[in-house]
Amino acid sequence: MGKGAETRERILEIAEASVLSKGFAATSIDEVIAEAGITKSGFFYHFRDKNRLAHEMLRRYVEANDHLFDGIFDRGRQLSDDPLQAFLISLKLLAEIMADLPNGHPGCLIASICYQERLFDREVRDLTVRSVESWNTRFRNTLEEIATVYPPREPVDLGDIADMLSCVVDGGIIMSKTLNDPHRLERQVLAFRTFVKLIFSGPAIIDGIDLERRPAHGSDQSSR
Repeated sequence: MGKGAETRERILEIAEASVLSKGFAATSIDEVIAEAGITKSGFFYHFRDKNRLAHEMLRRYVEANDHLFDGIFDRGRQLSDDPLQAFLISLKLLAEIMADLPNGHPGCLIASICYQERLFDREVRDLTVRSVESWNTRFRNTLEEIATVYPPREPVDLGDIADMLSCVVDGGIIMSKTLNDPHRLERQVLAFRTFVKLIFSGPAIIDGIDLERRPAHGSDQSSR
């Protein structure tokens, strides 16, 4: 990475930490410049204004989260060919990553931007929408794959369950920060994991009669 790229990355790191700590409105270009040890002209060489900083900061944040999800869910599929087992493994890995953060999760940049959306241009707002929709689609596709093998025990909307994972994570971040309990987020992810296990495994009920659940493809695996 060249010096210019290093400076740009440093600016984005400082700005993201500040926004997650006190919000975008309270984060000034001057304080970012001071902490980065650069001149004002150096800042504007990389970002033409504060909205461009927000856009690049958000793009970087989304890419990092995409990379995290790719690694977690690819690992789950490597460890099990069964779609339900793979998803449950991935959720356990996600919970472990949340638990390993020394000071708890720093916060969700998308949520920070959403709370102050009037400060941003349409390009930034549209990027937040596309990012959330992309994550929800990722999770829904996984749940649909599971449902073809393990039909849900209850009539549920898989899109709502997919949305729930993002809601659980963001809600867990807020709860853990409010109560100063970093492990709340880990426990919420594990609670969602248990919910998924209950929805897609165990005895099915059809016309009031309990049936033994078996994968549609004849596998005799059961969720652990």
